[in-house]
Amino acid sequence: MNLSSSLLGALLALTSAAIFGGGDYAGGRAAHRSNQYQALTLAALSGLVLLILAALLWRERFPAGMSILWAVLSGLAGALGLAALYRGLAIGSAALVAPVSAVISAALPVIFDALHTGLPTPGRLAGFALALGGIWLVSSTPDSAPTAGPRRALFHAVLAGVGFGWFFIFLGLIERGIVFTPLVIARSCTLLVGILLLKSNRLPIPGPFSNPLALLAGLLDATGNLLYVLARQFTRLDVAAVLSSLYPASTVLLSAWLLHQKVAPRQGLGLILCLAAIALIVG
Repeated sequence: MNLSSSLLGALLALTSAAIFGGGDYAGGRAAHRSNQYQALTLAALSGLVLLILAALLWRERFPAGMSILWAVLSGLAGALGLAALYRGLAIGSAALVAPVSAVISAALPVIFDALHTGLPTPGRLAGFALALGGIWLVSSTPDSAPTAGPRRALFHAVLAGVGFGWFFIFLGLIERGIVFTPLVIARSCTLLVGILLLKSNRLPIPGPFSNPLALLAGLLDATGNLLYVLARQFTRLDVAAVLSSLYPASTVLLSAWLLHQKVAPRQGLGLILCLAAIALIVG
């Protein structure tokens, strides 16, 4: 890959992070309006509709055998990550669950790509280290009070991070040249898992327009996925995954701007570390 391609991939990944952050913000607000699994199902539905329309518009071919497998696995991994994250937040502290899941999801693609294609440059390794520290600090919250079931919450945080990490890895393994149809497959699997979660918890399937914020979250998340897949076609998997994983910074900034929430000192430091990480990774 030449320098211009790598820079384009990095830019796409950073844009993906910004949009992922917007999706997380909208999804968090949507979960206050309805059950979290209902919000997840609606988000999966709206994202699926967007991706199907895009695939039809571009007349994109269906992926080959292995790419179908990677797409299915990415959809299942992403749904597992979301379900574990929601469960962890329900029984534990966000101060524990959010940073643990975010850091693991960013670290796994780095480890995988190091084993698969070799170590990146020392500068990028330093950038990855700063990014992991920045993600941890940005994702943390002032609420660090003990909660019930901390071990179970930690287990679900780790499970969520593993799910999201493999989501990035599996999407990164999809063959180059196709974008929409693998994401259609992945999002279909996520929707199926959402429906199964509703059924297992004896919750009704929500009306398609019962929670507009959930629909917005799904559209933003699908767009973020699309940009991540595009970024992976121009740069290394670890670079695309780590830069896309900086989305908590976007969520924090949106919350500060729209909800007037104060940025804690540790989160401010995390934002600075994320900016320094971007400079090292892209440079």
